[in-house]
Amino acid sequence: MNYRHAFHAGNFADCMKHALVLWLLSAMQKKPGGVFVLDTHAGLGRYDLSGPEASRTGEWQRGIARLASPPLELAEYVGLVDELGLYPGSPWLLRARLRDQDRMACCELHPEDHAVLRRLFGRDDKVAVHLRDAWEALGGLLPPKTEKRALVLIDPPFEATDEFAQLARGIKLALSRMPNAVIAAWYPIKHRAPPRQFHQALKDAGVRDVVTAELLLRAPLDAARLNGCGLLVVNPPYGFDIAADGILAALLGRLSDGEDGAGAVVERIAGE
Repeated sequence: MNYRHAFHAGNFADCMKHALVLWLLSAMQKKPGGVFVLDTHAGLGRYDLSGPEASRTGEWQRGIARLASPPLELAEYVGLVDELGLYPGSPWLLRARLRDQDRMACCELHPEDHAVLRRLFGRDDKVAVHLRDAWEALGGLLPPKTEKRALVLIDPPFEATDEFAQLARGIKLALSRMPNAVIAAWYPIKHRAPPRQFHQALKDAGVRDVVTAELLLRAPLDAARLNGCGLLVVNPPYGFDIAADGILAALLGRLSDGEDGAGAVVERIAGE
């Protein structure tokens, strides 16, 4: 309840997550059927990077500010950010790409942020805004009533010590409700052990068809720093691994300061 994304909006992790998730939605929209999008930790929806929170940390200056005149792999993402004005969080980005047949639900448990998010979408009949616990919502909102396909973005704040374990439980719950859902789960990389344990927990649970995309700005040796981040995707659309490799390489070229251990890797950790 204490986490406020406004302090971190536009940082390198945001850029990585948003560029990949937009690709996932675009790939799913190659088929005509509607897509239900569930954003479990939605935040405010959009952010003023000149505001007091973002100015205090300045994280966006080492993120989205470095992506002007982007390479081809990042052109859609950066172009959409420029088009939408105030820096868009995942709900605002995804809403901009919904088709007539698509629909979205956003969950935010922080009362003040939820109120801002509800005002942002107003009476938009394609977006439902819930003051709802993200983990409960995975069971309550899946499967959707009308759509046969779903893109689920799970982006926890990682304040709790058991967040990786909770994330693994959330993914398993979502798949038990809708086995064909495309699930994109963001996670921090401070040091290697927690992500590896998270990956192993999913493999031990029998979760199939899993690809991870990880971006490191430095070697993950200091557990007190956000050294990188990952996006774990279950049931990725065809071509995700190739596209993700290009997106991460483009991000690394702009966002890395050349520290030891910087790099990017896309890896299949469970077969179909």
